[in-house]
Amino acid sequence: MDAGGIATGRRRVKAALFLLCCGLGGSLPHGLGVWSPLPALALALALGGYGLKAVFLNPSQVPLDGAKPGEGEPFPADLPPVDLVVAARDEEAVIGRLVERLIQLDYPKALLRFWVVDDGSEDGTAAVLAEQQTLHPQLQVLRRPRNAGGGKSGALNTVLPQLAGRWLMVLDADADLQRDVLLRLVPFAEAGGWAAVQLRKAVVNADHNLVTRCQAMEMALDAVIQEGRLQAGGVVELRGNGQLLRREAVLGCDGFNEATVTDDLDLSFRLLLEGQPVGLLWNPPVQEEAVTSLAALWRQRQRWAEGGLQRFFDYWPRLWSGAVPAEKRLDLAVFFLLQYGLPVMASADLLASLVSRSAPAFWPLSLLAFGLSGGAILKGCRRPSEGPALPAMDLANLALGIFYLGHWFVVIPYTTLRMALLPKTLVWAKTLHVGASGESVLADPAP
Repeated sequence: MDAGGIATGRRRVKAALFLLCCGLGGSLPHGLGVWSPLPALALALALGGYGLKAVFLNPSQVPLDGAKPGEGEPFPADLPPVDLVVAARDEEAVIGRLVERLIQLDYPKALLRFWVVDDGSEDGTAAVLAEQQTLHPQLQVLRRPRNAGGGKSGALNTVLPQLAGRWLMVLDADADLQRDVLLRLVPFAEAGGWAAVQLRKAVVNADHNLVTRCQAMEMALDAVIQEGRLQAGGVVELRGNGQLLRREAVLGCDGFNEATVTDDLDLSFRLLLEGQPVGLLWNPPVQEEAVTSLAALWRQRQRWAEGGLQRFFDYWPRLWSGAVPAEKRLDLAVFFLLQYGLPVMASADLLASLVSRSAPAFWPLSLLAFGLSGGAILKGCRRPSEGPALPAMDLANLALGIFYLGHWFVVIPYTTLRMALLPKTLVWAKTLHVGASGESVLADPAP
């Protein structure tokens, strides 16, 4: 068995153990009779205290907006070289638009290099890139066979040895950036001593339908929680699109992991283990398309859930060994329980309630999770934000956002069950982008 097969086999065992522990945790309290909610209440108080402090009560200590350059000012003399990197598969509809946007960025042209890895595209992506190269000779295009393997991580590893800049910025093919983003982001990263900085993700098609509106609120929520975790000394996670990475830090982690379905989440943990700090920038954001259908959302969220669990299964022993500071271990434990443990335990609790004909016992913890999430949506959508306008925070939108987050209580248990019971062959699914029409769907996974 190859290394990838060994990794997936171990993950299957760990997923089964995780499922068993959460199943017992969700069902055993029903043996306490009228006292059955007490374990969940105690856990809610413990987790809620940290979550409330981190997300809402922790005073801001780190600037989270990039300083705007003065109008007409010359470029600073000490700017470092930057490589802009895109892994593209079947992105005919948007890749040309992205190249044009990157060319227009405000940054010394001698310090910028543009790279697109055509990852076995079968549409017109190659032709669009060839046309762009005639217009913009600084664009470098690498091509991989469609069956080269490794997904997005494999594509990024293909270009990594050829990069020479101090920083590399990873972008999706549908990304949209403000012209001054690098002039604000790079000095922020340099001054903060960060090994990586993640831009807030903003949904460009939030007004398309209810599904995209909910995703816009979810992205604001995610950035608020990441910001709170950072201020509390916790862990910030990369989100793929719009991540600025110090090249030497990535090389120190042996590049991108090709045995995971979410390269960004995996790299976040490997940077953490190497003691490399990750920062967050609220303004300016990276803009991207949200998926527009429930079917595409379901497929996308399964991949995110699987990748999120994979990194914990792969690195948890090292994370808990003392290589990571205590405050970051506490942060990881709290948010692992809230993000992954709670949905599985809540499902076991519901099943035990139906079997025993008793009331659910985990309502205090579920109430906590939805309360914290609703507060984060409210805080994020009311914050001054550049880029696309965030949904207005009236009662209807807030209620919609909180209700929408309930989908994770289905996605996480289903994905955990699938990982535990079914043999796994790694596949990397991607979101297809179609640009101006605002329609995006999730592509069939490619082996």
